This record gives sequence, structure tokens and C-alpha cells, in this order.
Amino acid sequence: MSARERKPEFGAEALARAAQAGVHAISLPTPFTVGRVNSYLIDDEPLTLFDVGPRSAETLKELEAGIEAHGHRLADVELIVLSHQHIDHFGLAAEVQRRSGAQIAALDILAPYLEDFEQAIRLDLDFSADLMRRHGYPEETIATAHAVAGIFNSWAHSVEVHRPLVAGSTIELRDRRLEVLHRPGHSASDTVLHDAERRLALVADHLIRHISSNPLISRPLPGQDMRDSRHPHALLSYKQSLRATREMALDVVLSGHGEPITDHVALIDERIAGYQRRAAKIRTQLEGGERTAYEVATELWGNIAVTEAFATLSSVLGHVDLLLRDGLAHELERDGRVTFSA
Repeated sequence: MSARERKPEFGAEALARAAQAGVHAISLPTPFTVGRVNSYLIDDEPLTLFDVGPRSAETLKELEAGIEAHGHRLADVELIVLSHQHIDHFGLAAEVQRRSGAQIAALDILAPYLEDFEQAIRLDLDFSADLMRRHGYPEETIATAHAVAGIFNSWAHSVEVHRPLVAGSTIELRDRRLEVLHRPGHSASDTVLHDAERRLALVADHLIRHISSNPLISRPLPGQDMRDSRHPHALLSYKQSLRATREMALDVVLSGHGEPITDHVALIDERIAGYQRRAAKIRTQLEGGERTAYEVATELWGNIAVTEAFATLSSVLGHVDLLLRDGLAHELERDGRVTFSA
């Protein structure tokens, strides 16, 4: 049997191990290219959900069915823990809270964002437009990307956070203690729940087996230091977060998309090596002369889909940050336009 054929069985075994520990995966539909998102039902007291999927009737229907498959009803849910600020993970939270009366828990720095999502999105769009403009993205691309983002953002709604979580604190359930860990990088608010006794972690998009968790440059949340005037260093932060997770004693890592991870150390080593290879490739490009981030992106990926415009910018800037940190690249700004060279 080939490695490809063994993968589903391997994932099923890890899911069964998690289920024995009282953590059940519920796969939910999304309208995004990433595909389905995983919500996790923690069968304990209080009955807890980790993430809920985007706001849609189809997602709600499948979430209800998934909970019922494990002997509960949506109305039985008493606690909802939200992993981060992306709408495919929290968009349905307000509706689930309304139907169940559950408390909403999220990292303390994330709470203001979730509680006024509409305002947060307006600020996010302004932030991303300014960043794209400074790095050479065409105005047409910026305008179209924001129009698409406006449509996607209808898949979420503001939600009140009843239990702000402090990084390093614990969530106490009847049969388990879940340590709350802040692992910024993929977003500014990535939150991991660690069950040390069972050597298990729920990590959402902090680490995904089949795709790299793109460290997206996020507008700083309240209390977060941007470090300099250019942009938050998402990839540098993410590498630091990955190294912290690498040191954890884990048997099962439950991701926000796709199958569980049972070899997190090897996967993290692979990802970090990949970032170094991409940075080296970009440095070679910069040896040919000054380039904007947009020019680097188009040389790497050709015609960029509008929905991926900001992700490609985040990727380029993240890898250039590695080069700048190591003294392997130079940044120059003229008239509001930034270029890089080796």
C-alpha cells in the first residue's frame, strides 16, 4: 500500500484517538478556496465547541448534525472557544450563541475585534489597501480585491465575548484542563488549546498538514506592538510560534483544516526549511535589481488571482523580512513606494 493510500487510515486513527479523549471533529463547509473547516466538540462539562465555521444556513445545518451524531443537541452547548479572527472559524458564533445561550470565549486582545467586527473589517480594508499601494499593487487589483473581501465578510457577524482569555491561563472543564496559548503568525490572534495530560492540542490554522499556514500580515490588535513603521512581521512571529509548538510533547495535533497531525516536529522542521528556501529564491530575484513586492510576487507566481493578492503580498514581505533581518536585502522608499534589492 502506498503512502498516499495510507494517509486516510492514518488520519482516521488519530481522529479515533482524539474521540477516545472526548474531542470530536465536525467538518463544515465554507465558501473559500481552503475548503472545509474543522470544528471540535469537546464532550465534557461544560459541553464545548472549539470554532464554529462561517455564517451560513448550510454550515449551521451540518454543525447541528455533527453535534447530534455525538449524542448532543446544539442547545446543549455551553461554551464556545474561538481560535482566531478569520471568518471561516468564528462567523457562525453569534447565531450558535443565540440558539444555545453558550458563553463565548476568545483571547482578550481578540475580544474588541469580534465585538465590533464591522468596524474591524473597515479598518482592516484600509490597512491592506495602504500596504498594497505602498508595495506596488495596481489600483485596479486593490479595488477588486476589496470588493471581493466585502462579499466574503458577509459570512460573519459581530459576537459578544463573555470570557476574555489571557495567554497562559487555563480553561477548567470537569475532566480536563486546557492551557490557553497565544501563537501569532497566521493571524495576530491565533490561539492554541493544550491538553497536556492527553498530549493533545487544538491548533486551528496555526499548523495544517496539507498546506502551509500563510502568515498573513494583520492590522495590530489592541496592545500589540507593530515594532516599526512598515508592517507587522508576520512570518518572523510565526517562526517563533512554530518553534514554541515544536517543543511541546504532543501525540495528536487537531488542525482547523484537513487531517490531524501526529508528527508535528517533523512538519514544523519542514515548514521552517521551506521558508528559508523561499527567502533564498527571492534574494536571487533581488540580485537582478530593485523590485517592488508586487514585482517579486508576479515573477514567482505569474498572474495572481485577486482573491490571493493580499496573501501573496504577505508572503513576499514575510520572506523579505527574513532577508532584512539577516542583512541580505535592502529596503528603499521613494514617494510612498517601497522597493527591495539584494
